[in-house]
Amino acid sequence: MLIPPPLSLYVHLPWCVRKCPYCDFNSHQARGTPPYAAYVDALLADLDHDLPLAWGRTVHSVFFGGGTPSLFPAAEIDRFLQGASARLRFAPGLEITLEANPGTAEHGRFEDYRAAGVNRISFGIQSFDDGCLRRLGRIHDAAEAERAVKLAQDAGLDNLNLDLMYALPGQDLAMAEADVARAVALAPAHISHYQLTLEPNTVFAARPPGGLPDEDGAWDMQERCQAALAAAGYAQYEVSAYARAGRQCAHNLNYWRFGDYLGIGAGAHGKISLGHDRSILRRWKQRHPTAWLAAAGTAQAIGGDDFVPPARRPFEYVLNALRLTEGFRLQDFEARTGLPRTAIERPLREAIARGWLEARAERILPTALGSRFGNDVIELFMEDDA
Repeated sequence: MLIPPPLSLYVHLPWCVRKCPYCDFNSHQARGTPPYAAYVDALLADLDHDLPLAWGRTVHSVFFGGGTPSLFPAAEIDRFLQGASARLRFAPGLEITLEANPGTAEHGRFEDYRAAGVNRISFGIQSFDDGCLRRLGRIHDAAEAERAVKLAQDAGLDNLNLDLMYALPGQDLAMAEADVARAVALAPAHISHYQLTLEPNTVFAARPPGGLPDEDGAWDMQERCQAALAAAGYAQYEVSAYARAGRQCAHNLNYWRFGDYLGIGAGAHGKISLGHDRSILRRWKQRHPTAWLAAAGTAQAIGGDDFVPPARRPFEYVLNALRLTEGFRLQDFEARTGLPRTAIERPLREAIARGWLEARAERILPTALGSRFGNDVIELFMEDDA
């Protein structure tokens, strides 16, 4: 009997105070007060519509992403979680993450989120340099960022992630290292540290900011900051994620290990393994909140369904799994894709020969060289005829 992968629940809350010029997520600047209650009603209707995809399965993590989920009143987050737990089996002590913008933190709000069941907060800090924050279009300053983190800690939330970016406009190596030092001083459980990229269909892509570090400068920032994080006790477990022992993000680990997840809300994406033949469905919802709200709970809210063919599964699997420093076990590849390990034999042999991957018993691991040339490694699995 095939055992399905762990199941997570992703909930998209699309509004933000202001759209950042580098952001390519499905986020929308709020015009007036968003319809919070109506949106939660629609989320529950959307979940009802997708429930047949996950009958009888246990949810192991919940993630509220955005947009800026911390705009939502805690009472509405509580109402959603109450409704979701009545429809799905929640694992005891499951991780429930809420993304928060330091510029929207209000005194007392974190206690209410915690009472609702949220036990992990992910702060979009990005930098502790006020000049960098202004150039990124952020609505908070460094003092507000530190104050928000301390408010969450005072509310009894100790599982915190701080998002940091590097290779920012006007940033040098010393500034990047100073950002890491200030983050570490706040003693979060987890730090995400990733390079600013100019994504298509963003303001920065259309009008690139000046003062961006060159490729060598960005690489120096990455290496020096990685070393500083390691020295402070944060072990790298994914390309851009560092955590104290036992504090890796369970929700994101499920993504990288090719687990399943329901995606509800405007523009949300999901992946579900179905049936005895282990077919894999990717489903996404209509992107615009107004259109999604009007259709929530019906088939018209679905933006698209895509069954992942066997030939594409090796690429999709390694695209995720090789982000992890732990790599993957061949038996997990077979269990999650429904394919024999021979389906990746040729590209795997080539990647090992080039020094990009190494095999240790049943586990495939990225080497230091492979981590630096990750895109090249993934491309080997792209055109395989599995």
